[in-house]
Amino acid sequence: MSKNQHQLLSIIISAFNEEGNIDALYAELKKVLPNVDVPNIEIIFVNDGSTDSTAEKIKKLQTKDSRVKLVDFKRNFGHEIAMTAGMEYAKGDACIFMDSDLQHPPVFIKEMVDKWNKGADIVLTRRIDNVATSKLYKFMSAAFYKILNLLSDTKIPEKTPDFRLLDKKYTSFLKQFNEGERLFRGLLNYIMPNEGVEYIEFSAPERFSGTTKYSFAKSLALAFSTIVQFSVKPLRFSIYLGVLTATFSLFMGAYFFIEYFFLNQPTPGFATLMTMIGFLGAVQLIMLGIVGEYIGKIHMEVKRRPLFIADYIEAQKVEKVAKKSFMTELTKKSQMKKNILKTKKKVEQK
Repeated sequence: MSKNQHQLLSIIISAFNEEGNIDALYAELKKVLPNVDVPNIEIIFVNDGSTDSTAEKIKKLQTKDSRVKLVDFKRNFGHEIAMTAGMEYAKGDACIFMDSDLQHPPVFIKEMVDKWNKGADIVLTRRIDNVATSKLYKFMSAAFYKILNLLSDTKIPEKTPDFRLLDKKYTSFLKQFNEGERLFRGLLNYIMPNEGVEYIEFSAPERFSGTTKYSFAKSLALAFSTIVQFSVKPLRFSIYLGVLTATFSLFMGAYFFIEYFFLNQPTPGFATLMTMIGFLGAVQLIMLGIVGEYIGKIHMEVKRRPLFIADYIEAQKVEKVAKKSFMTELTKKSQMKKNILKTKKKVEQK
């Protein structure tokens, strides 16, 4: 797509209990967007079931800026679904995805659009540092990606957050995926080409306000869910572990047989029996857990529930104008009706 064909850019921002960040983020966007080389821009906030005044803050912005749109979730559906919802409502020739905590600096939007105008269909960011995370978190994140890419058939690069630009042809691809549980960056890497991809490196600052919504437990659950979504290797691993356990048990049985009949040194049976029962029981429970996780995913997917339930709210100024026009039209119709009745009465009197 050539430069002069780019008419509209959609900026999709997910927000969950971010009342302290909305105004500051909008102020940063207002500084950056006049320098962005695209004629029209829409800013789509996705309120992911916030329990604070996040939605009210966004609606207040709509009274000042008609470019601001709001997708207001009825409850919390999660960050991945929030980005999907924003993409569904976006009308742009490309979408930029970002978080509302200012750890995705808006200043890089101009560089993203410049690369897009020069022909890049996908512009990703690579985080070279995150001042807000501890060394332990960084180590665990690196370990997670190594395990994920070892087990997954779709390789997901480390330190590539959801701050990215996607051309419309790739957002159209992503809209075709129907799974309820999804990892956006995993789906993107599933369809990502070898060419037409550009990278921007940045250092993530600290959150402007509030605390992260991803606790260690949530991060761990997301990690395990991601592995299940993109690979069946854990199921194969359960087969390998079963074979290994059976082999180990066979050799142990042979050892006890030789010990009893040829060495005349029988091992007391209770300790051995309890150890083996405990070991085999643990293996079985692990395997059942892995199989159960896959069955659970199947159970949730076959229901085909809607991904989200939300209201789509455009600028309130526009709504007021539309309402005023509607009332004016009603008034005109009412006046016209009165005039017709008066004319009819005059005719009847004559």
